[in-house]
Amino acid sequence: MIDELTKAGAEVVAYDPEAMENVKRLVGDKISYAANEYEVLENADALLICTEWGIFRNPDFNKMKNLMKDHVIFDGRNLYEMDEMTMRGFYYASIGRNLIQQS
Repeated sequence: MIDELTKAGAEVVAYDPEAMENVKRLVGDKISYAANEYEVLENADALLICTEWGIFRNPDFNKMKNLMKDHVIFDGRNLYEMDEMTMRGFYYASIGRNLIQQS
């Protein structure tokens, strides 16, 4: 999947507080790596959440919005409450739940 994304012109930047060394070993330099959970969001078109480490459960959503180019979150772990994402103005797609779409 990484190969398809990068061939299509996507820049993938990853951060995982526990698995970075394993990811780097498996994926190598096909993607970029961030030093922390906020650096990964700088000018991001979207955030894809694939892990549920505690560090991601209570983020500073205002900081996230200020860092991201587009306020789009695809949440594979259902970390956030639907009502809160609506209130905060994110486009929020999570597994098995309604889609939050802001104009």
